[in-house]
Amino acid sequence: MTTLALSSPAGLPALSRSATHRLALALVWLTVASGAVVFTEPAPVDVLTVGLVVLLPVIGLVAISRSLVVLLALMLTATAAGVVAAANASDLALAITHTGVSFYFYIATFVFAAFVAKSPDAHTRLILNAYTWAAVAASVLGIIGYFDLLPDARELMTRYGRATGLFKDPNVFGPFLVPALVYGLSRLAGMRLRKSIPLLGLLLMIGLAMLLSFSRGAWINLGVATAIYGVLHILTVRDNRARLKFAVLAVMGIAALSALVLVALQFDAVSGLASERASLDQSYDEGPEGRFGGQQKAALLILEHPLGIGAQQFVPQYHREEPHNVYLAMFLNAGWLGGFLFLGLVVSTVVWGLRHAFVRCATQPLFLVVYACFVAHVLEWRWRGA
Repeated sequence: MTTLALSSPAGLPALSRSATHRLALALVWLTVASGAVVFTEPAPVDVLTVGLVVLLPVIGLVAISRSLVVLLALMLTATAAGVVAAANASDLALAITHTGVSFYFYIATFVFAAFVAKSPDAHTRLILNAYTWAAVAASVLGIIGYFDLLPDARELMTRYGRATGLFKDPNVFGPFLVPALVYGLSRLAGMRLRKSIPLLGLLLMIGLAMLLSFSRGAWINLGVATAIYGVLHILTVRDNRARLKFAVLAVMGIAALSALVLVALQFDAVSGLASERASLDQSYDEGPEGRFGGQQKAALLILEHPLGIGAQQFVPQYHREEPHNVYLAMFLNAGWLGGFLFLGLVVSTVVWGLRHAFVRCATQPLFLVVYACFVAHVLEWRWRGA
């Protein structure tokens, strides 16, 4: 497929371009790593991303292909559908603001995808490295908050008795840690046992933080992502010795995680909340005013309003909380057009991604990590509660 690589401004010396690119790569790392701090809106990652959206194309650290142009066109069409749906909103300013934020995310998605396309292996490793350290930082803060290891830490970094770190919601904090755990697992598969001990320690710490988030969605998300990664890794790895090594590693990982859970459950606060959260049916899920009742209301509204009701209009008019389902929300926010465009993008990414997972290339190991996490996230809408 034809790819257009944007070059640096003419006349800029090569040495200067190199220094500029290094600074830009450092900014990308910092931007991704800042994802561990999102208790305000806009978060630091949002502010830094705006800078990258402008900087990366200007200095030539993106490669724009035809497929990315199509992606951008579809996302812009979804934005337009959101603007049309906003005409039905009782609070036009709120609907337009939300649609504008969605537009920002679409543009950021396009630029980051083009950034990865510029140098798939190096840039993907940069992003995953930064993401892993963000997960480590978030985990440390979550554990500190849960066990109240610093003054006022519990008040600042927990919610409903669950670890949040510097996130606003434990159901966001928990799933945030999943890609780092899967990436760490992939790294362990290629390391010798002695060298893997520090990484294993970090992964156990991240796993503990995820447990303390008491997010059912995060727990299931991790299980599905690791299962998908494991199957694809075994199917695509080149020799039986590597398959056996991964199987042994998986057994050891399950044993270590089980031991960690057993130790954590010795604390009364942990065991009590874990027992409560292990149930798939929570009081706030059931009934017409519960989470599932809200999803039924959303489904009926979608059928009645082909153009949508406008972003952020479901709560003030129809239910006490959002439907907790991104697919339903997209149909509400952008009508049938925006909803089906979103579904089409998700399904096509899953299908084409599975096909690409079996393509032998330098980035295949990294792709399996990202793909497994993406598919697990896509499937989360089928799970009852988070």
